[in-house]
Amino acid sequence: MAFGAMAKDAPKTPDEVAQPGGTLPGNPKIALVQIADGFLDPINVANAGDGSGRIFVVERIGRIKIVNKDGSVNEEPFLDLTSINPLGNDVQTGFVEQGLYSVAFHPNFAENGHFYVHYASLPFNGDGMIVRFTVDPESPDVVDADRANGTAKVLMRIEQPWYNHNGGQIEFGPDGYLYIGSGDGGWEGDPYEAGQDLSTPLAKILRIDVDVPDDADRPYAIPDDNPFANASSERLMVLFGITEEQFAQIKTRSLPEIWSYGVRNPYEFAFDQKTGDMFIAEVGQNHWEEIIFEPAGTAGRNYGWPRMEAAFCHPMTGDPAEDTDCSVVGTLPAAMYPHSAPYPGAPEDNTGGCSVQGFGVANYGGMDGVYLMGDWCSGRVFGLGHDGEKWQLQEMMQTGLQFTAGGYDEDGNVIAVNANNFYLADEGPDSNPPGQLWRVVPADEVPEGAVVAETVQ
Repeated sequence: MAFGAMAKDAPKTPDEVAQPGGTLPGNPKIALVQIADGFLDPINVANAGDGSGRIFVVERIGRIKIVNKDGSVNEEPFLDLTSINPLGNDVQTGFVEQGLYSVAFHPNFAENGHFYVHYASLPFNGDGMIVRFTVDPESPDVVDADRANGTAKVLMRIEQPWYNHNGGQIEFGPDGYLYIGSGDGGWEGDPYEAGQDLSTPLAKILRIDVDVPDDADRPYAIPDDNPFANASSERLMVLFGITEEQFAQIKTRSLPEIWSYGVRNPYEFAFDQKTGDMFIAEVGQNHWEEIIFEPAGTAGRNYGWPRMEAAFCHPMTGDPAEDTDCSVVGTLPAAMYPHSAPYPGAPEDNTGGCSVQGFGVANYGGMDGVYLMGDWCSGRVFGLGHDGEKWQLQEMMQTGLQFTAGGYDEDGNVIAVNANNFYLADEGPDSNPPGQLWRVVPADEVPEGAVVAETVQ
């Protein structure tokens, strides 16, 4: 069967969830070619889709830098949130999981100049702010403080009870709506029980329509096909003549912004630029990292957290193969890999990572519909693809890099970001060693003289 010929979907049983050791069709080989360096804690990357070829790199401190098509980096930031507040930085960066998380450009950015950022707000004690800014067409490479304050439109503020698990990724989907990754609020184990609670935006993928007039009553609209768009609408109570399926659609406390739920910390996600399928790099708890697959247009899925950790019940108290009392809750991930610290009952030679960071979907160089991701601790790069029968998770290489994010350039190439920020020894977003930007290319297409990421033997 040809690669990708069969409709892909999530596994139905835990034993179908892919783990390292698989082989992608064609066994593709890749290399990481350096695009630019010198970034301070880079944690997100995007392109504007305006034909300029510019790449926008998000620095945790609150700045966005521009990399030009020739690889040069503009000295003056595109956006600098450290200078728009007269009291100082508007971004909370006191903990390594906080900061300016991501940037997303409106599909019609070339015409309207709108772009959106998600960041931890210092004035709001780390709450997540989704804010729209508008570029001055006379100054396309710099949004100064006056322009930022003059055009800022706050779409949403997500209250954060703790300083970790904030999610952070925002991205426009192929449908033109803005998707927002929101973590479970932090601490560990989801003490808020946000994952299964439809009344909170925490532990969710949210989906909103930003194309509303600036004088509208609210800064965004709810797409009609959001799964809970009308589930909490007030209505007359009817006891008889209603089917169980109709009753099941009533969720009196649900938020209409929710697209899917039961995620722990969806720090990075990406859409396949060919199919619109969605992949979520879901940062795991103590033992497993997972990669969620969502077919294009699939709404309302429950991904299990905190009842599930990857393909297993949470909390894990022993060898999952011997846990006969575990029943799957929600939709299983497409793939998972273990942490370097062995899970209960794991073999002693177990090796893995600590935090999955998604790059994007490769549709070039012998890879079609392959989701690429890296691990922040181990420097491993994995590829996840479907061979027509089942999911395959292949380790592509192991580097000495600390991966933090990924994205696309305007040609559809996948870009990887690495920072050198240290969880227990963070020197601060302006003091850690600089990070780099890398383009994923087929191993036999490395340009002559290019700087290539070294691999660990």
